[in-house]
Amino acid sequence: MPEARMEEFMARIQRGEKIEAHDWMPEDYRLLLLRLIHMHAVSEIMGAYPEKEWVPKAPTLRRKMSLMAKVQDEIGHGQLLLRVAEDLAAPLGRNRIELMDDVITGRVKFHNVFHMEAPTWADAGIIGWLVDGAAIITQTALLDCSYAPYARVLKRICAEESFHMQHGESIILSLAEGESWQREMLQEALNRWWEAILFFFGPPIVTDAARRMMEYRIRSRTNEELRQKFLTRYVPRIRSVGLEIPDSALRFDEEAGLWRYTEPDWERWSRVVRDNTGPKSQERIALRRMAHQDQAWVREALVRACTAAAV
Repeated sequence: MPEARMEEFMARIQRGEKIEAHDWMPEDYRLLLLRLIHMHAVSEIMGAYPEKEWVPKAPTLRRKMSLMAKVQDEIGHGQLLLRVAEDLAAPLGRNRIELMDDVITGRVKFHNVFHMEAPTWADAGIIGWLVDGAAIITQTALLDCSYAPYARVLKRICAEESFHMQHGESIILSLAEGESWQREMLQEALNRWWEAILFFFGPPIVTDAARRMMEYRIRSRTNEELRQKFLTRYVPRIRSVGLEIPDSALRFDEEAGLWRYTEPDWERWSRVVRDNTGPKSQERIALRRMAHQDQAWVREALVRACTAAAV
């Protein structure tokens, strides 16, 4: 019987059908999805912190308001994704609060770029333009995910991330057209972020987990395919605003149809993610811990109110 159910499940996947939360699914599929969506949710929430730091320091009221709206969106994306993850985790005996506790305990990781410092206003622009641009490339590649709840949520997230990218691009263009010290600040920010952004897509090797996700049609592109798409889209744009990409080896190989680049230090960045050893890792986890603990009374009050209403 289990073999027959598995065959029927894979037949549905091959036919392009979508799997809903209440449908039967193999444990391997559930765990792969949960790991992906859990990290995505946590990264959206932790990703708000570098830009949140710039809300009180934004150069104009208009910039302050747009940045505040962006931060609110990112937290909202995290909450939407946690709701999707919660359904997957429920049969495993885990709830949303426990999923967020995992950030504090180090059980779940978040993207390398959100462990970094953002010391200047140009960094806020690079995050919006290139980090969110990289996120759009990875997330749009998941829009046809076989798990329907994730695919539905991604439609909204990708639409809003497009606005975030335009927000970052606006900051970049303003600085690129500014005075020499502003252009220098922008170049320094790009130098700081470039290697981290290349790592963002993950190592070029196709791991066993990645292979299984492609078999289940959770994802359809490899890390390297996504990185190549990013380079094709953004290298010309970066150069068009007068910035120099900090990689003397970067070139497009016409014969192979691929970008050649200096690979990031895979071990160093993996260690940052795995061990939370980035320059801002512990500070941001501490902020998350404080927010989680300070809001505990709100969660408890809501649970009590819902329980009373049900009685």
